[in-house]
Amino acid sequence: MTEQEIKKELLAKFKEVFGYDNGVKVYFAPGRVNLIGEHTDYNGGHVFPCALTIGTYGAVAKRDDKKIRFFSLNFEKIGVKETSLSDLTPSDEAGWTNYPKGIVWALEKRGMLPDTGFDMVIFGNIPNGSGLSSSASLEVLTGFILRDLYGLDLTNIDLAVIGQYSENNFNGCNCGIMDQFASAMGKKDNAIFLDTSDLSYEYAPIKLAGAKIIIANTNKKHKLTDSQYNARRQMCEEALAIFQTKLDIKGLGDLSAEEFEANKDMLKDPDMQKKAKHAVYENIRTKDAVEALKAGDIEKFGKLMRQSHESLRDDYDVTGIELDTLAEEAWKIPGVIGSRMTGGGFGGCTVSIVKDEAIENFKETVGKKYLEKIGYEATFYTVEIGDGPRVID
Repeated sequence: MTEQEIKKELLAKFKEVFGYDNGVKVYFAPGRVNLIGEHTDYNGGHVFPCALTIGTYGAVAKRDDKKIRFFSLNFEKIGVKETSLSDLTPSDEAGWTNYPKGIVWALEKRGMLPDTGFDMVIFGNIPNGSGLSSSASLEVLTGFILRDLYGLDLTNIDLAVIGQYSENNFNGCNCGIMDQFASAMGKKDNAIFLDTSDLSYEYAPIKLAGAKIIIANTNKKHKLTDSQYNARRQMCEEALAIFQTKLDIKGLGDLSAEEFEANKDMLKDPDMQKKAKHAVYENIRTKDAVEALKAGDIEKFGKLMRQSHESLRDDYDVTGIELDTLAEEAWKIPGVIGSRMTGGGFGGCTVSIVKDEAIENFKETVGKKYLEKIGYEATFYTVEIGDGPRVID
């Protein structure tokens, strides 16, 4: 569907579900894909994501009471979920609405609780469970909507910080800032080179002459809060605390390769040492990859993507047979510049840079090998890099 078709459907569903259509506005916030720099964002390292042209749309109107009502076109059978400004607590029953509720809760923590409730109908065209940050997209969308409706004094970076805070403390997933930042700060045809230690960033043009970004979805269902994601973060925090007894660092991302190698034996647990190694070397790879891109060396960028996946597989242990199959089969195909898992792992997607003439062969060959090995199909998407959140006119 085109954007205007989505808008039309949202407005029609809003009137059908809530019984009115006055004062309704439609908004959008993007999903993201991370080109390189995985599991570095909570270790004070660098990441290199970009916003996508797919994401989450919302039709919203203010109410004159304290009720908040939610409806999703993606989960129509669930029906309307209702809460109020005086009942901002997470619950299993709330399901997906815990994400927008968490944003309202986080605003309350800042003394910015809206003075009335609202009605919201959403539609997302990010594949569920794909690891392309549907949750961050929904969080940024909600923050952007509430800023617009209630005149809140917040920057887009504030929206990212609030989104991460709510996901950490309301939804219980100890994610870093990358997903929300990429959604809130997206810029068409640019990736964001972000230093997560201080949120300094620069936009880097993505010029892929004769090539495209292809997302391959494993279609394996995963949920980060139920996975080993939080355990990985805790292990990295423990490693940092051990290094800090000797070294003046604020995050693992502060370590050079030489400093890590000279001090790695401080980490007596071999598994902890591998996790810390990934955080250090992935940060270095990300900085090298951006320099390669600036120099027009897309082949080097692709090699670093592969090294990233191998580290996520061998040291960080977050890939699994599905992601490994997609990446490893992609590496065999002429015309694939680079391929790696993207997102938290444990399912989700790979991101590949593929020359135009190789795209059909890539999809067909990797898809066939994946089906043979895994037993169900992967789904392929050619994606474009888009802007951050906006009002849909």
